[in-house]
Amino acid sequence: MPRKKAPAAEAPRLVAYYRYSGGSRQTEQSIEGQRRDCETYARIHGMVILHEYIDRHISGKTDDRPEFQQMISDAKSGRFQVVLVHKLDRFSRDRYDSAYYRHELKKHGVTVRSVIENLDDSPESVILQSVIEGMNEYYSRNLARETMKGLKENAYNGKHTGGMPPLGYRVDPETMKIRIDENEANAVRLIFSMADEGKKYPDILAELKSRGFRTKMGKTFTSTSVHDILRNEKYIGICVYNRRVSQSVANNSRKFKDKSEWI
Repeated sequence: MPRKKAPAAEAPRLVAYYRYSGGSRQTEQSIEGQRRDCETYARIHGMVILHEYIDRHISGKTDDRPEFQQMISDAKSGRFQVVLVHKLDRFSRDRYDSAYYRHELKKHGVTVRSVIENLDDSPESVILQSVIEGMNEYYSRNLARETMKGLKENAYNGKHTGGMPPLGYRVDPETMKIRIDENEANAVRLIFSMADEGKKYPDILAELKSRGFRTKMGKTFTSTSVHDILRNEKYIGICVYNRRVSQSVANNSRKFKDKSEWI
């Protein structure tokens, strides 16, 4: 009597996670590249990507990523068994976050697979994965250190260190230093002049509106925007860099560094 063939194993249910930080070399094309490689991997292994989770312009150093957290939450439902990423650094660039969230997924029967890093369940892969995650975090921290070094050097030399300059100023594209923008400066001079005369906010706002002045973002002035200008120490020549602790470090952008670190 012929033996019956064993039923073919059902392919695991698969979702994909894509992410890019939004740096100078990472754009929407980065997502397309990740998608293409993940779809090829799934096809070769007889799987279909059921859903995609995509975080744009978000660093892998933080777990505060909407789509990432949605994926972790959805894992509890049992709808999928595998999370596919292009590389492990897309999942996380923090080795502690990586270990924690892989453990959270594992509790719900979900594993993380990487297209580039061919890891399995062997003891050797455990060591290799730890090395890869450590290198990913090293790369991220070293890049941040080198970036900060450059920004500090810019600050020491009086150059712009990023962000939008206040109303009345612009960045000189050649020197990268702050210069007065005469088109905007008249609005700032008017605000300070009227405040010095004891004028109230409604009077200042009415005068700004009558002269057609707008904020840096092209909006109508409000009491808050006028207040912020009058309180901005940059208008009296004080510009401080490296004052606050990074929010990714302290989870609080209002925490200040020691004054010895200020530039």
